[in-house]
Amino acid sequence: MSWYISAVKCLSRSFKSNNAALSGGRRGLTRIAIVGSGPAGFYTAHHLIKQCDDVRVDIFEALPVPFGLIRFGVAPDHPEVKNVINQFTTLALTDRCRFIGNINIGTDININQLRSYYNGVVLAYGAEEDKTMGIKGEDSYGVFSARSFVSWYNGLPGYENLNLNLSSGDTAVIIGQGNVALDIARILLTPLDTLKETDICSHAVDALSFSKIKKVIMVGRRGPLQVAFTIKELREMTKLPQCKTMIKHKDMLPYKDIISELPRPRKRLTELMLKTSSDGRDISNDDNVLELLFCRSPMEIIARNEITKGIKLEINELIEDANGGNTTAVGSGEYETIDCSMVLRSIGYKSRNIDPEIPFDEKLGIINNSKGRVVNNGTTINGLYCSGWVKRGPTGVILTTMNDAFETAGSIIEDNKNGMLPSSNTARDILNDIKGFEPVLFEDWLKIDEEEKRRGELWAWSNT
Repeated sequence: MSWYISAVKCLSRSFKSNNAALSGGRRGLTRIAIVGSGPAGFYTAHHLIKQCDDVRVDIFEALPVPFGLIRFGVAPDHPEVKNVINQFTTLALTDRCRFIGNINIGTDININQLRSYYNGVVLAYGAEEDKTMGIKGEDSYGVFSARSFVSWYNGLPGYENLNLNLSSGDTAVIIGQGNVALDIARILLTPLDTLKETDICSHAVDALSFSKIKKVIMVGRRGPLQVAFTIKELREMTKLPQCKTMIKHKDMLPYKDIISELPRPRKRLTELMLKTSSDGRDISNDDNVLELLFCRSPMEIIARNEITKGIKLEINELIEDANGGNTTAVGSGEYETIDCSMVLRSIGYKSRNIDPEIPFDEKLGIINNSKGRVVNNGTTINGLYCSGWVKRGPTGVILTTMNDAFETAGSIIEDNKNGMLPSSNTARDILNDIKGFEPVLFEDWLKIDEEEKRRGELWAWSNT
């Protein structure tokens, strides 16, 4: 984080001259502010600019770097997912879209202040907090959130010094069976030479070189038919060098005769799980192992001197809804303990409220809205919108976020045509009025990006 801040301070010296060129000639245009520069923010901006010639968009970001989870949430061995950054970069370099980093909306500037400068404001700041298990010992050393672990290996500023206990034992337990959980398992079990060929951060490679973890157990509350990961992620895991994926054959047998009745995506995934299942006899002592464990709920972190030594799980029974709906996991009163030195909870993210003026549903973790229009006690707040996870909850893939963002943009376009957007102080540029901050524009970020690449090349050269 320190070199980012140093770069920000250096770049901010030229900010006034850069900003002067960008702030002129905007009178009479429809100006939209977007809070959050992840895929939800950029997709919303893209659709607005593509559909409306008179729209100008400012994208605000608390970090000095753009792209959100595309940059800091995608696994380093999945570069193809990050290709959308090229599209976002093209957009940010146009004169109709401006990235403004290192400004924390809700802290540095409140929502009402922001709204006074724009015809519309879109809240697209994602979900930056973790759901917790709520069990005894969860605050022990050795228990980490999936978000913090992913942020660590992807180089999110502030996480480079995360104190992981990778050399304390040979077993890690992940609570959760989604794609993020599989990403984490793959990073922990991938041979180091293979990881070095990806864009994983150098500090993560250095730390993983001392890792003793050879087995990762992914724990799910329900059964094989309820796993949340995709077939692509599981297939990739089964092909990982020097690693075996362990699914107990007895766990899959009850589903053998009903596979043909499943919806196609679930059918293909279950077929692969059945094909992968075994009795474990083909696993040698030299293999790394990923094991999928079903019908278990975490009950307690077993710790000694506040250091994780294991986890207590309750064995669940699956109860199907009488109408053929959801399958519920119910505790059986039987328990088991797994010895491990690390527990990672991958049970989901949650959004938070960044300003008391926002009608936020604390239980659902979303902003109250209708098709992206923010709603307070049944009344639409004209000119205030939301997009992405803070709109619908932390679910779906990039395509889901894109479609969601297009819906919000469509609501803004409709309201603009119908004269529903409020007037604002659009003749002034907000960056000429706020004091004491060091904003980072996209041109400045490109200089930071160049320095990152230079340092990466030096590190790669020194490790060949």
